[in-house]
Amino acid sequence: MYFLALATDYDGTLAHDGVVMAETCRSLARLKASGRRLILVTGRELPDLVRIFPETAMFDRVVAENGALLFDPETGLEQLLAPPPPARFVQRLRELGVGPISVGRGIVATWEPHQGVVLQAIRELGLELQIVFNKGAIMILPAGINKASGLRAALRELDISRHNVVAVGDAENDHALLAASGCGAAVANAVASVKEEADVVLAADHGAGVVELIDRILAEDAAIAPPGRRGIRIGSDRQGSEVVIAPACGGVLITGRSGSGKSCLATALTERMAERQFEFCVIDPEGDYIDLEHAVFIGTLRAPPPAAEALKLLRDDAVNLVVNTQALPLCERRSLVVAMLAQIARLRARTGRPHWLLIDEAHQVLPAGTDEDGPGESFDTAASVLVTAYPEAVSPRVMQSIQAVLLVGGHDSDMMAGLARALGVPVPEGIPACGPDEVLFWQPRSAEPAACIEVVSPVQVHRRHRGKYAVGDVGADRSFYFRGSLEAMNQPARNLYRFVDIAAEVDDPVWEHHLRAGDYSAWFRHVIRDEDLALEAKRVEEDRTLAPQESRRRIRKAIWRRYAAPAD
Repeated sequence: MYFLALATDYDGTLAHDGVVMAETCRSLARLKASGRRLILVTGRELPDLVRIFPETAMFDRVVAENGALLFDPETGLEQLLAPPPPARFVQRLRELGVGPISVGRGIVATWEPHQGVVLQAIRELGLELQIVFNKGAIMILPAGINKASGLRAALRELDISRHNVVAVGDAENDHALLAASGCGAAVANAVASVKEEADVVLAADHGAGVVELIDRILAEDAAIAPPGRRGIRIGSDRQGSEVVIAPACGGVLITGRSGSGKSCLATALTERMAERQFEFCVIDPEGDYIDLEHAVFIGTLRAPPPAAEALKLLRDDAVNLVVNTQALPLCERRSLVVAMLAQIARLRARTGRPHWLLIDEAHQVLPAGTDEDGPGESFDTAASVLVTAYPEAVSPRVMQSIQAVLLVGGHDSDMMAGLARALGVPVPEGIPACGPDEVLFWQPRSAEPAACIEVVSPVQVHRRHRGKYAVGDVGADRSFYFRGSLEAMNQPARNLYRFVDIAAEVDDPVWEHHLRAGDYSAWFRHVIRDEDLALEAKRVEEDRTLAPQESRRRIRKAIWRRYAAPAD
């Protein structure tokens, strides 16, 4: 379930001439029975609302006075969200002949055509007040108070993300309400400007339109929101059309050969998520995202991430999280991730957060052959991005839910056959050849043909496998071996930390042998794949005036500057 709540306006939306139909109330009850929350957002004052609509009690929260007052029908608690109207302002309106005037806890209301006189009073008294129109009604409120601010207060109390709320309205004061939700709907009788901004325009008016909307939420859930309006832009096809991914699209797979740019594309997607204020969680087994902007990090090169802290951070509003698991052995990484996925699923069901889940090196933490004790039904790949160079090594149960594939770095027939086999679909026909700046976008469970798209590049620099090369294991065949000219020793450095340790221990002749042969810069370039580090090492190698101790110090300093020295 993606949409967890409905926020509805009262007059002109839920009600017609102040009255709510019995059928509309029954539909509201059906929606609440599905486990969703109900929020009433109105310009009316609370006593007036409760008097004409006793069914207010079925709502989880009521935002009254156009955002100035929050009410909990279950407890009866009222929370004023704005300062009370200045008495001198109300008095001045009466002196100027404005009437009728209604004074609430935080709102002053009257009717057209008094807006000119109201503005005159605000100017005379030097007040920071705003005028809001509502089909002939005039509401005067403190600056910053509107239906959107009231909705945010209600959602904070209910612990629900705004992206997981559908809002419906009809009038000028509903613009902010619709914009603050994950999907904005307009009833058929709404003013033209509200219809233009709405994601969904309903065929029926007033309460019947709300019934129509509830039916669609129950039947379609996230699919009710057009992907182009609420999705994440990943690029454009050759015809210039935008390509987006949305929560309703299911899981997304980013794949391609090692070094093809998968993590770089994933980084770009997190930037798009941050731009749209979608909260994300990155599972980072190799330390690829330790410099990711707009995020909080837990886990280090040597300290495993505490799962309890991760869940606590994810509960907070506006927190993006990177969970670095590289300090753990592979089997423990998988156990941690499986446990976290179950807890994240429960958190999402209750709050909607995190909106997106990105799992790098998915074959490590969601491997094939482990479905019996894997995440199982608790892991919903909707609004999830899996990154792997080895899709056939990922759990078949997980792969069967993948709805979109981004293939980076070119493809051949063998790669497509293996990918189709992992997805459990036929090999597609007519796959286009993509250029060096394009990726293949394929929806394997759709009739849409695969297309080459130019993806959005990340703004931030992606540092590939920094953590893995610092404390991981590049493998015996790619380790650096300190042997010396006589090959009297054979000490392998399987990562940069071990390289620094051994470099400090070997004799000067051994160190100098590899230095003058250019072995250090070659290893940094071809194995560590850090061109900047290789160039800096090359300058040290070519400087014949440096003593062994100084050349060691400079290379060690270059490594620590890029990969962080280990804690004492």
